[in-house]
Amino acid sequence: MAGGLLTVLLAAWVSAAASEAAMPEEQSWVLPMTASNWTLVMEGEWMLKFYAPWCPSCQQTDSEWETFAKNGEILHISVGKVDVIQEPGLSGRFFVTTLPAFFHAKDGIFRRYRGPGIYEDLQNYILEKKWQSVEPLTGWKSPASLTMSGMAGLFSISGKIWHLHNYFTVTLGIPAWCSYAFFVIATLIFGLLMGLILVVISECFYVPLPRHLSERSEQSRRSEEAHRAEQLQDAEEEKDDSNEEEIKDSLVDDEEEKEDFGDDDEAEEEEEEDSPAAGVAEERSGPQDQGSLRETQKEVETEETEKDAPEQPQCSVDTEMAEDTLRQRKSQHADKGPEV
Repeated sequence: MAGGLLTVLLAAWVSAAASEAAMPEEQSWVLPMTASNWTLVMEGEWMLKFYAPWCPSCQQTDSEWETFAKNGEILHISVGKVDVIQEPGLSGRFFVTTLPAFFHAKDGIFRRYRGPGIYEDLQNYILEKKWQSVEPLTGWKSPASLTMSGMAGLFSISGKIWHLHNYFTVTLGIPAWCSYAFFVIATLIFGLLMGLILVVISECFYVPLPRHLSERSEQSRRSEEAHRAEQLQDAEEEKDDSNEEEIKDSLVDDEEEKEDFGDDDEAEEEEEEDSPAAGVAEERSGPQDQGSLRETQKEVETEETEKDAPEQPQCSVDTEMAEDTLRQRKSQHADKGPEV
């Protein structure tokens, strides 16, 4: 009896487990975005979430993001998510540096949403059109630009290298330094191959000139070099000639200045020689001039005395004339004495 009861309970448990396994999982309203379908966000209105499976903050917003996606039809908006581990190219295209990261897209114009990942805030952001006050990502910052396309390629290559490194170290158990050495050698070989390819391409597209044209170009080049050398030599010679002329002119000017100074010195010496002779002549003529001055003074005095004196008898006049003649003789004699 007990064995039959256990059998019934075991059968019921197995049937319940089978029914749960047969039930389909709840459908997610969030659309996973990849490098192949990300261009869907260029049309209509979208909200994107960048996350990583190991990110705790991303896991906390999963339920809110799912609720927001369920109401997407009411809000007339599509909701998507991007796994940066699986899609490193998209993280590079949007230049994602922090997680989680949210973006709003409206007809190909992208804006960064920096609010919390809570359903109410996300809903108000769409209903109240708060995204209009946010500066859009234009120019080279736009995910659709050529610059960001190149950034996506770099991130994709780095992601593949990271996956390959994990495969070497985790799956195959190779030491990490061996993996690094492999990548260094691969980088060198890749660089050499790229250089070889560029050389081959340049040789294919480079058209060599005919021999006679190359000879002519060589001759013209040599003639130009010779002409330039002659011009330089002529310029140096002209410069030397001009310097010599300047030196000669300066020497001539110095000689002329010296001659002028010599003439001035000679004129000063002649003036100095003339000045003593003039002094001697003045000294000699001095006594004579003094005697003549004395005579004139005496004559003037006699004339005045004659005018002032009253009329006297004729005898007094004769005596005075005699005295005057005597005085004149004495004065002349006195004047002649020093000259002798």
